[in-house]
Amino acid sequence: MTISNQLWEANQDIAQACLLHPFVEGIGYGTLPSAKFAYYVGQDAFFLEAFARAYSIAAAKAPDWEAFITFHDLAGGVLQELQLHEGYAAKWGVDLRSVQPGAATRHYTDFLLATAWGGDVGLTAAAMSPCMRLYAFLGEKLAEDGILEHQYTDWIRTYSSSDFQPLVQQLESLVDRFATASTRVHSTYRYAMLCEQDFFQAAWQFGE
Repeated sequence: MTISNQLWEANQDIAQACLLHPFVEGIGYGTLPSAKFAYYVGQDAFFLEAFARAYSIAAAKAPDWEAFITFHDLAGGVLQELQLHEGYAAKWGVDLRSVQPGAATRHYTDFLLATAWGGDVGLTAAAMSPCMRLYAFLGEKLAEDGILEHQYTDWIRTYSSSDFQPLVQQLESLVDRFATASTRVHSTYRYAMLCEQDFFQAAWQFGE
């Protein structure tokens, strides 16, 4: 089993908790209050900017040209995702330029950027992989019985699409190439998974 799959399998408890979280279930059924989703959109845009920066830092540290190109391609994928959020923001009246990050958002972004600056590319890839793998998992699960038409349909389509899967695979290939099955890598991956769970909880709790 690859390291990326080992890490994912070791954190199925958190993945399932996220799938069953009322915020994610609300997206799936289209019943999530719009104020909660609007809060999430603003926070996620702030997060994605840090995510793109972490990719760029990792690219600068990449030990070979292939890894450099892959990290830059992944950063480009994040920029496309941010364009989607701009559409959400316009729809829900969110000013992305004025978003103040909540505690859960700041914990996550500070962790990612500190890992990117202080760790090697394997550790950085392991810290970033949970976001990508989890969203692909959530999108797939929410879409497996057919995607209902409602205000969050585009979110489900985005993360269940065949366009998103290659990005997940690209990042996991970097994990498999450069990360080792060390205690630090395992704890870093799990902390990122917990940050994802906290991110959903914050959107559910503070998006009023």
